[in-house]
Amino acid sequence: MAAFADLSISLDGFITGPDSSEEHPLGTGGRILHEWVYQLGSWRERHGLDGGMESHESAHLQSLIDRTGAVIIGRTMFDHGERYWGSRPPFHVPVFVLTHEPRPPQEMEGGTTFIFWTDGLAAAYQAAKAAAGEKEISVGGGADVVQQCLAAGLLNELHLHIVPVLLGDGVRLFEHRGNHLPNLELTSQSTSGSVIHASFRVSQSGGGVQ
Repeated sequence: MAAFADLSISLDGFITGPDSSEEHPLGTGGRILHEWVYQLGSWRERHGLDGGMESHESAHLQSLIDRTGAVIIGRTMFDHGERYWGSRPPFHVPVFVLTHEPRPPQEMEGGTTFIFWTDGLAAAYQAAKAAAGEKEISVGGGADVVQQCLAAGLLNELHLHIVPVLLGDGVRLFEHRGNHLPNLELTSQSTSGSVIHASFRVSQSGGGVQ
């Protein structure tokens, strides 16, 4: 079973701006990291919107959507995103929310069910694996969940969309990694406008970036 993460990131390594909150989930200035995706046809369709551009980026995003059978996210991402997702969240598959607070599953329109998982990442991964069937697990974030998956050797692929801005502060994707440094093998790269799209294969065989 493969798991992957797909994230936009600033040139100085942040995936949100500072002062992220339920009212401003992307933090101050963080929206700029995602502006490239808002007009893609595959993104708009997933969010119940019409129109959009068909491009290499749209096709790549659609391929990741098609591969996804379950999603793992953290409680902070759920809390910050809930008000914006509304009654029809854009996942359309089971979403396992890592939390310390038990609560019943929450079924939403469009096939999304939020499952609030209190037994830790390893058990959540196994449950998501079962729910995904023949498809794969998408690790949606935030940064702490991605870091946990990297440290546990559960992440096979990392897809980064590098936006040439400097946020200066916020939430870094790679923070406090210590000695848990995976090897990253670049498998593909492309550029659209000013955004660099880079995909990596993740392995745990060493202590750095290849």
